[in-house]
Amino acid sequence: MSEQAIEFNNVSKFYGEVLGVNRVHLSIPPGITGLVGPNGSGKSTLMNLMTGLLQPSQGSVTLLGLETNDPEKLFRRVGYCTQYDSFPKGFNGRQFIYSYLRVHGEEHKRATEVTEAALERVGMTDAADRKIAAYSKGMRQRIKLAQATCHDPEVLILDEPLNGLDPMARAEIIDLFKEQAAAGKHVIISSHILHEVDLISDHVILLNEGYVVAEGNIRGVRNEMQKHPLQIMIRCDRPALLATRLFEQDGVVEVKIHEDEQGLLVKTKDADSFYLAFNEIVLSNGLNIEAVAPADEDVQAVYEYLIGGQKDGA
Repeated sequence: MSEQAIEFNNVSKFYGEVLGVNRVHLSIPPGITGLVGPNGSGKSTLMNLMTGLLQPSQGSVTLLGLETNDPEKLFRRVGYCTQYDSFPKGFNGRQFIYSYLRVHGEEHKRATEVTEAALERVGMTDAADRKIAAYSKGMRQRIKLAQATCHDPEVLILDEPLNGLDPMARAEIIDLFKEQAAAGKHVIISSHILHEVDLISDHVILLNEGYVVAEGNIRGVRNEMQKHPLQIMIRCDRPALLATRLFEQDGVVEVKIHEDEQGLLVKTKDADSFYLAFNEIVLSNGLNIEAVAPADEDVQAVYEYLIGGQKDGA
């Protein structure tokens, strides 16, 4: 049992006959971890298991060495921001944070100071005395984040935290996540906006229909998918010639010339050999290369590969 990780040991959760998650083995390190998957994939179930709001049907979950069946200890170390709104009737933003800290055990003076710091951290100081019922979706998201972070938790668990935020607020909140991770904390973020997870996550967990289909950093997950060819985009002056030469390479399985005839998309099962051969072809033929880039080293492409592969094999 690690006191620096969030660990799932053969965890399954069933709602009657409905599967929540099944046979999950995970050890989540500090840093930003993205939970990725469509609605119903098991993201929220996994988060609720981490926080002890759900208990597993089988297996065990520990968070920084703590069992998740002790909420008094657990929630002193965890900040949880659900995707659903639930606020005390009639409260303004300042009261929402302050009352949470008082229940948490802070004295009045300390609770007041921490409340102001939390409001400032998420850019809600000016709106703090307005009723939460009058807040926009983005403002409600930010006030929930203020509450989740106000007690300086070691673990932040955030369900769709960027929903409803305008681009500027989104950038500010992402910076907040990065600051928390840089301080050695766990930041667990669920999202279906895959490019955002790819942008900010150190680690990703890809879920589908209650199963963990892959985990790790995106490049590492992608490199382990040997049966799926790597796609590489190339922009150049003579794509037809390059396509002919590339087809002669053993590891190249497909080449498509772009519609504008200014480049091509290559699929290869052996990236290292491909790049060595590509360099030789370019030099020996005097090709003018404008750009070379992997076309699928992101969450969206990896997820589509994995889910597509599962469907194909079903």
